[in-house]
This record gives sequence, structure tokens and C-alpha cells, in this order.
Amino acid sequence: MHYYQFNIGDYVSHTRHLSPIEDIAYRRLLDAYYLSERPLNIGVTSVARQIGMREFEQEVRLVLEEFFLLSDDGWTNQRADKEIAHFHSKIEQASRAGKASAERRSNARLTDVQPTNNHKPITNNQEPIDIEPKGSLSEAGLPTCPQQDILILWKKNLPHLTQPRTWEGSRKTNLRQRWMQAAKPSDYSPEGYKTQDEGLKWWDGFFAYIAKDTSLAKGFETKGRTWLPDLEWVVNATNFQKIIDGKYDK
Repeated sequence: MHYYQFNIGDYVSHTRHLSPIEDIAYRRLLDAYYLSERPLNIGVTSVARQIGMREFEQEVRLVLEEFFLLSDDGWTNQRADKEIAHFHSKIEQASRAGKASAERRSNARLTDVQPTNNHKPITNNQEPIDIEPKGSLSEAGLPTCPQQDILILWKKNLPHLTQPRTWEGSRKTNLRQRWMQAAKPSDYSPEGYKTQDEGLKWWDGFFAYIAKDTSLAKGFETKGRTWLPDLEWVVNATNFQKIIDGKYDK
């Protein structure tokens, strides 16, 4: 995990007694634990070296003994383990929801006229959206980004958010890059996807996750106004990573 929630009040109430060095050690130990998602090394010397505090091995030992449990696998933290499990359950839930939704859509298509690449462009207030048609596999061996279908999924899952009137330039480029990013196997997309249908399942689940399990769907109050994200914001590389990391989870 590259992001985890940090409750300042909860942390302070449990660490007031720590010295400044012990406090730094605890924060670094938590960072290392969340980043690796596995128990810390049994050897305190190795752990101190891992977090860059070799000269403060005694302080590291005190923090480990107070806030971590020593098992056969190494030093574990129960609170962190729960957060890590929760993070992965969210990703798995989003993936299952996406697959189920795509299967329902696929079954519905069997009883309807099969779509072609000669679709009329999506419109919003009668203004056309410039979208490139489906294509074959790219040179990198990944399916071409079906921009039109992704826009449809965005509107299906988050109809109350802004729907783009035009989709070109940097918007198309960013979406294509995020499409290829999610297609490659990773922690948040364990199997990736090799076809457009598989990719659309993933994106359907991703948008469903934003709608149901994050605070983004309702937006945030800022300067007396409610800020709501749009698709352009979501497919920005930095914002996309924050969503994947669970920064906006409810």
C-alpha cells in the first residue's frame, strides 16, 4: 500500500509518552509495514537499518515491543493488518462488481442488435463527443482503449457527476494511458486484462467502486461550495493513483 488513513487524534492519544526519536521510529515502522504489507524482520538490528535508524536501535526495539507482536514470521501490527485486509477487500469487491455488471451487459447484448463501429457519437445537450472507434490490439499487445464505451460506463455509474460534452486532446490521451496502466497486472488489477471486454469489466467495477465506496461521489465542501470530480480529473495520473490507493475511501 502506498497510502493509508492516519487518524491524528487516535495516534496522539496512544503515543504521547513517546520521545521524539521513538515517535519517528514508530512512524517509519508503520510506513515500512504498510509499504511491504508483510511482517517486519525478526531481527531488530535489521529493522532499524531498514528504516534508517541504526544508531537508535534501542528506541526501535522499545517501539516494536510496545506496538507490534513478535511471531514466527516477524513483527506484526494488528491494526495495520486490518487496514491492509480492508484495502484488498475493496479492490476485490470492485473487481467482482465489475465482472458481474459486464456479464449482465454481455447477456443483454445477445438479445439485441450487435453494435458496430459506425455508432453515432455520444451527445450531451446535442453536442457531439469526439471519440476514436474501437481498434485491434496495440503494438504493446494491449487492447485499444474503447473510449466511447468507457464514457458510457462513467455515465451509467455516476450519472449525477459532470458528463463531458467533448472528449479529445489531453483527455483522450490520459484515458488511454490509464487504460493501458490498468491492463497490466498489479496489486489493484491482479490479472490485468487482455481484451476490450475484460477491460470494460474492470472499468465498470472501478466506476462502481467510486460511486459506492468513496467520498468522491458526493464531493467535498470547499469555500462554501461543493466540489465534484469529473472524468477528466479521475483519469489524471496523480488522482487515479490516489483513488486506487484508497485515499477517498468512506
